Amino acid sequence: MRKTLIPILFFLVFGCAPKEDHKKPQEGHWQARLKVKDNQILPFNFELNTSKDEAISMKILNGEETILVDEISIKDDSILIKAPVFEGYISAKFSEQHMKGKFVIESLNRVVPFEAVFGIEERFSNTEDGITDVSGIWETEFSPDTEDSYMGKGIFTQKNGVVSGTFRTTTGDYRFLEGVMDKDSLKISAFDGAHAFLFQAKVTDSSMNGIFYSGNHFKEPFVAIRNEDYELPNPDSLTFIKKGYDKLAFTFPDMNGKQVSLSDPVFDNKVVIVQLMGSWCPNCLDETKFLVNYLEKNKNKDLAVIGLAFEQAKTKEKAERSVQRLVDRIGITYPILLAQYGSYDKKKAQEKLPMLNHVLSYPTTIFVDKKGEVRKIHTGFNGPATGEKYIEFKSEFDSFLDELLSE
Repeated sequence: MRKTLIPILFFLVFGCAPKEDHKKPQEGHWQARLKVKDNQILPFNFELNTSKDEAISMKILNGEETILVDEISIKDDSILIKAPVFEGYISAKFSEQHMKGKFVIESLNRVVPFEAVFGIEERFSNTEDGITDVSGIWETEFSPDTEDSYMGKGIFTQKNGVVSGTFRTTTGDYRFLEGVMDKDSLKISAFDGAHAFLFQAKVTDSSMNGIFYSGNHFKEPFVAIRNEDYELPNPDSLTFIKKGYDKLAFTFPDMNGKQVSLSDPVFDNKVVIVQLMGSWCPNCLDETKFLVNYLEKNKNKDLAVIGLAFEQAKTKEKAERSVQRLVDRIGITYPILLAQYGSYDKKKAQEKLPMLNHVLSYPTTIFVDKKGEVRKIHTGFNGPATGEKYIEFKSEFDSFLDELLSE
């Protein structure tokens, strides 16, 4: 009798015990907070979802931009969130309604304190109604009265208390910024897995005076005045072929180690777009998506695109992995060559392409005609956050390529 009871008791105690559920953070809206310089808080919003197969995904929300993050892993009370395409990741301890950890970009030795709270949908908390409307165009100077000064163009819309828009510069835009007017203070931010931007400024009807924070490694002042007619220099006039050089020339390895040159027969009698870029660069990502989409919709045997990657990864192997991840995630069909790794320093990039007067920006896009002549060099990229400027760029791009292909 005793022998029979033992297995029955074992079954009752252990066999009927409920299986322990894996702990997960709560589904829904979260407010994240990054601690940047001066102990300022850079907020952004995300939404967590769980699929039928229990996979967790995240949507990072920046104004009109939604970034899908599907590389999330959980072990015990730790969560690892890998940014799509980019190197950065968030590592944190979590409960159902709270996360605390860090945002890390290893190759740059950057670590930013991170915290997130469930159930908060607004981007900036504890704010009051704005007393000024910032909608319109702002002529902006960053690092004014210094040798590092550069110009920007603020483009903003304010609706129902929410401010959205961006700052354009000669080297690209700061992508999708979103925030509020808090009484007389502008507060706008963005996070995309590569960069964390926070802009704060005191605003009057005609002026701004503020600070721009990039993560916890950089800050600079900026000033701005209203100027609906302000425009930046023509991005096609900033970079050019130096005297003494007649053509663009380079030889760099592709991801398989094969040396590829612009003088290779495969590029003979073709219009070639040469893209100076990096897998770490959000503006380059915007342009890469644009080029991939263009090539898909405009198949033409007389058109070729080559990407020249200038990578921040410290080793060749890591750089190649970063580039290949970009290729796989975006579906790039054109060759990406590894032009440089260990640094994306623009002076070093210009040394690799000595025929250029300088490299001002990633991306920089060089248009070469069927005869091998450089017809235009476009500095920076007006991404979708720039609104009408992006639409204008697409129209000019189409027209110019049609012209080159018809020759």
